[in-house]
Formats: sequence, structure tokens, C-alpha cells
Amino acid sequence: MAVSKDKIDDAALALLYLTLHDDYRAWKGFDWDVLGRLHDKGMIDDPVGKVKSVVFTQEGLERAKALFKELFED
Repeated sequence: MAVSKDKIDDAALALLYLTLHDDYRAWKGFDWDVLGRLHDKGMIDDPVGKVKSVVFTQEGLERAKALFKELFED
């Protein structure tokens, strides 16, 4: 079975939006490979560090919000 990493990344980004706090931060409870790919795509700042949250880029925040609405709103 082939797995789409892009679809996994989109779902993770949408779920990061679910934990949004302080206007642009989200709790980083996802696989490091996924967070690394989101960073490489410019959606979040570098996730490596002791801080328990990641910072959305402006583009990432807008995409996360759109994906959240698309995937999870009725």
C-alpha cells in the first residue's frame, strides 16, 4: 500500500491548527519526520528544541486553517 506523505502532512497541519494558541503557536505532538517536512515546506518554524510548541509561518497558519475547515467542518 502506497502512503501519501503530502496527505499525512496536510492532516497533521490541520490538526496542529486544532491546538492553536497564542495566535500562531501549536502543540507539537506529531512525528518528527512530519514536523520536519512541514518545516521544509515553510509551514512552521524549525520544530527542534525544548519548547513544546511550534510556530506557524503566516503561510502555514493560513493553510492550516483552510485544511482544518476542509477536512473537519460540516
